[in-house]
Amino acid sequence: MAKAYKGIGMEGAIARWYARNTRGDAREYRKIARAVADRLPAGAHVLELAPGPGYLAIELAKLGLRVTGLDISRTFVHMAAENARAAGVDVDFRLGDAAHTPFADGEFEFALCRAAFKNFSDPLGALQEIHRVLAPGGRASVFDLRRDASRDAIEREIAAMQLSPLNRWLTRWTFRHMLLPRAYSNDDLARMCSESRFGRGEIVADGIGFELRLAR
Repeated sequence: MAKAYKGIGMEGAIARWYARNTRGDAREYRKIARAVADRLPAGAHVLELAPGPGYLAIELAKLGLRVTGLDISRTFVHMAAENARAAGVDVDFRLGDAAHTPFADGEFEFALCRAAFKNFSDPLGALQEIHRVLAPGGRASVFDLRRDASRDAIEREIAAMQLSPLNRWLTRWTFRHMLLPRAYSNDDLARMCSESRFGRGEIVADGIGFELRLAR
């Protein structure tokens, strides 16, 4: 299920706008980080694909996990590294493509991706890479937007972000015209899992999004 159109590149001013608008999701980042940490031993090596400004990776590192982030945006790699230094944690942020990662087989105990999987030009390739870099018994989670998320639910999500009127309008436009059209249905996800080395995955609905749980 390759996608010819990769969406707007997250570089420069666009990346900085995204970082400002998502900084306020701290409670969500902490929630996901805690849920991941509770599944892993202290010091486990975690890969985050497309970490963006690094907010979730930083929360994972604060909980004692060894974290590596891989992002295709040079702006985000630089920004995330600066944010990690400011937070006083050590995270290894690298530039790269989720479907062609630079990591060794079995290097990680856990892998995750939040809010970016729908934008990957080669999502099946990314799943294959996740499987390859996970150690035997390793697990992964993909968190993203549900295609069937209702307009009312999205409005509630945007309201909770406490944005300025202009950014609220821009975010609403982005959801309706860019994010939802690229989001996957449960059938899409199940089909990709069946075509990948994972073979299957568990899809758990969560508000306007889902968590796809995978095990090697």
